[in-house]
Amino acid sequence: MASKPGILTDWPWKSLGSLKYLVLAPWVIHSTYSFVTKDESERNLSNLLIFPFLLWRMLHNQIWISLSRYWTAKGNNSIVDKGLEFEQVDRESNWDDQILLNGTIFYAATVSKLLPGTLYLPAWKTDGVIMAILMHAGPVEFLYYWFHRALHHHYLYSRYHSHHHSSIVTEPITSVIHPFAEHLVYFILFAIPMLTTSFTGTASMTSFFGYVTYIDFMNNLGHCNYELIPKRLFSIFPPLKYFMYTPSFHSLHHTQFRTNYSLFMPLYDYIYGTMDKSTDELYETSLKREAESPDVVHLTHLTTPESIYHLRLGFASLASKPHTSKWYMWLIWPLTLFFMMLTWLYGRTFVVERHRLDKLRLQTWAIPKYSIQSINGLIEEAILEAEAGGAKVLSLGLLNQAKELNRYGELYVERHPKLSVKVVDGSSMAVAVVLNRIPKGTTEVVIRGRVTKVAYALAFTLCQRVIEVVILREDEYVKLKKSFNSKSETKLSFSRSYAQKTWLVGDGLDEEEQLKAQKGTLFIPFSQFPPKKLRKDCSYHSTPAMVTPRHLENLHSCENWLPRRVMSAWRVAGIVHALEGWDEHECGYTMSNIEKVWQATLRHGFQPLMFPTQSKY
Repeated sequence: MASKPGILTDWPWKSLGSLKYLVLAPWVIHSTYSFVTKDESERNLSNLLIFPFLLWRMLHNQIWISLSRYWTAKGNNSIVDKGLEFEQVDRESNWDDQILLNGTIFYAATVSKLLPGTLYLPAWKTDGVIMAILMHAGPVEFLYYWFHRALHHHYLYSRYHSHHHSSIVTEPITSVIHPFAEHLVYFILFAIPMLTTSFTGTASMTSFFGYVTYIDFMNNLGHCNYELIPKRLFSIFPPLKYFMYTPSFHSLHHTQFRTNYSLFMPLYDYIYGTMDKSTDELYETSLKREAESPDVVHLTHLTTPESIYHLRLGFASLASKPHTSKWYMWLIWPLTLFFMMLTWLYGRTFVVERHRLDKLRLQTWAIPKYSIQSINGLIEEAILEAEAGGAKVLSLGLLNQAKELNRYGELYVERHPKLSVKVVDGSSMAVAVVLNRIPKGTTEVVIRGRVTKVAYALAFTLCQRVIEVVILREDEYVKLKKSFNSKSETKLSFSRSYAQKTWLVGDGLDEEEQLKAQKGTLFIPFSQFPPKKLRKDCSYHSTPAMVTPRHLENLHSCENWLPRRVMSAWRVAGIVHALEGWDEHECGYTMSNIEKVWQATLRHGFQPLMFPTQSKY
């Protein structure tokens, strides 16, 4: 929002929320019905293609979003090396409003027959394409330049354009984040080539749809915060620098504000003396910037088929909120199936995001496999890659915690005794978080779920603290009993009374057991995956996690189902391990001192996640 919002700031359909897409429904239905029912000679193909073209624009922009986030996650060629925040993601979540506006106007113009020659557009007309290029290079670029300079006058800037400039670190969709009134002016400007070709009888689908795609492409290019224009392009044709801008050129406008006003052609900045003097230097520096070497790597992977959209590289609005199933995801199941097949074929771990905590460089790497796929070999490759990159710690997340994989990690460490990177499974951190969630004064707890390293440690520690540990299944009781000494064993019991009101639960908790729990029972997960919440008369804590320090930079996506600015205990463990400089692995049967890990975590600014979670989402 601008500092002093002016008239026509809000979009007309703002109050509709996610129902805003229904604005297009009457137009889409009318165009489809008319095309199907009318004779072939009267069918308006260009009108029918408006909706598919709007979908193409959304896909085009999403491709840019994903590519930009993938590029900037590595760090090389980045222009502004600062972090994004949730506030910016929220502010830019309505990036598709301008597509709805354009679509509504396109439909209204074709249905009302206001524009001559647009009812039955040919696919291509050479003279019309040339006309569109000339009209853009002349009137559009010239008028935009002066309109843009006017927007930087304090009166218009404070009421309108400051909303766009709230984003110093730009993303592709930052390009279209403007108040409604600004977009009306932009539409008029960009309509000049289309109106000209229409009135001169040279319009074609290419001159219309192609021109709008060009606008989208250049807008996304200029705001992607990644310098991808090769230097040799300007070496081959030096005058090109007057007719094509670079991402670093426009990035300077967002950091300096009073320079580089041009739309896509820097020509007018050269003519009127508003070219930033550091433009060439920033371009060179950005091209030479190398990928960042992490100090800490957190290794994760995909879970459900739609989880790929919740990654930072997926849909920004979904990634910025805790992962929940959305009903509309079934609409894109063919695309989801395509991504699933792609993960079967693609075998390289990739960087999802990077952060900075003080001087510590953090990265999250994703294994391109789902929970149902084998990931053993890829974990080993990731450890080897982290070692080669100079990482200090690699922490394991999600199914990387499974017993066989955890043991596999230990075997790899044993085979390489001189391994510099420390492999951390975070078990001690998870145990510490769960223990500190148990209400004070509790005398007995139920432990139910697959018997993992964390479950063993929880049962043993609770028995040492003279808290009765009740096991509901005999096979789990036998496993735990074998690992205990005679002193601790006295507080471990097998029972099916379901009278306890504090349950520590892991993977394998079934619905029947939940339904047998007492009213008011507190379920505290100790595994990476949360239990299904079946009881409204009971309370459910989140999976083991901690609230991050406020000075942790570039955190603008949620970790799976956790709230904003919250990290899983397993991920936090790796960070604390590196901050403390501990020189041992924590994997296999090895576990760090629980109290030492807990106190170190608090000392570095991480805080317990309060219950119930005070979260907007």
